[in-house]
Amino acid sequence: MRVLVSGSSGWLGRYLVPALTGAGHQVVGLDVATGAHTEIVGSVADRGLVDRLFAEWRFDAVIHAGALHKPDIVRYARQAFIDVNVSGTLNLLEAAVAHGASRFVFTSTTSLMISHAIRAGEGEAAVWIDETMTPLEPRNIYGVTKLAGERLCRLLHEETGLPIVILRTSRFFPEEDDTHRTLSGENMKANELLHRRLTVEDAVAGHLAALDRAPDIGFDTLIMSAPTPFARAEAAALKRYAPSVIATHFPEAAALYAAKGWTLPASIDRVYDASRAERVLGFRCATDFAAVLRALEDGAPLPFAHDADYTSPLVIAPSSSSPSPHPSYSPSSRT
Repeated sequence: MRVLVSGSSGWLGRYLVPALTGAGHQVVGLDVATGAHTEIVGSVADRGLVDRLFAEWRFDAVIHAGALHKPDIVRYARQAFIDVNVSGTLNLLEAAVAHGASRFVFTSTTSLMISHAIRAGEGEAAVWIDETMTPLEPRNIYGVTKLAGERLCRLLHEETGLPIVILRTSRFFPEEDDTHRTLSGENMKANELLHRRLTVEDAVAGHLAALDRAPDIGFDTLIMSAPTPFARAEAAALKRYAPSVIATHFPEAAALYAAKGWTLPASIDRVYDASRAERVLGFRCATDFAAVLRALEDGAPLPFAHDADYTSPLVIAPSSSSPSPHPSYSPSSRT
């Protein structure tokens, strides 16, 4: 297929485009920043550019992975999030319909499912998060605009029949967390594979599965995250004292962590359940917490990417097509 990939210079795009090419697809990358897999430097918010690209290339499919993300909140005004994450999504959807594309995959985020209450860890039990969770109360402009993008996807599918699969990915960024610095980045990422993370390789594989299955599915919204070892019945115990629950599933974890100088989570406040993706797509993330423990036991490399110095290409070399920066932004303002 001829596939348009937005966000081709980003962390996901740099893995996704080669995987699509390797699977036999002809790929055109679109991003506001230059990159090894980006043929077109420009914004999805530019409707004229989007229409010209579809008219020229006649894309069979779209993977819309480009967006402003949560760390961009300190760099860009809310209007930029509306322009890119909402209007840009609508531009791609309408162009896909107008030019007869056969499928559309939208990269969304589990972040839009996290309210202020969940973020603050309120409640007596870990929140079990699956696709049935309501109401959705995103806590920032990133989540609000990604949810709006999802609603546009549903609307366009209902009105036109365009097959669309929405993938709510959990964390797979390589850099340090921009708000939590209590643990080392590697320790935190390892812990998160228990309940709220996947690898970029698994994110890519999930996108390829969604691209393949979209016409058969029609429309669906799926959480993509490493399979959790926990059961919903363990939610209260996870919130009270997570190490005891972890020990029932992985008796070796405490000793392996101690040898590494790592710390297991004392409390887990949320669990992402990706089992629906396994049922609908036949897809299950290959890397989980057990893979981390095997690596620690064998002295092997950790099975996930960690790069404390990773910087978004949008920050390194913003192009003339980039959204307008927030007036208060400075490179040191990200915390």
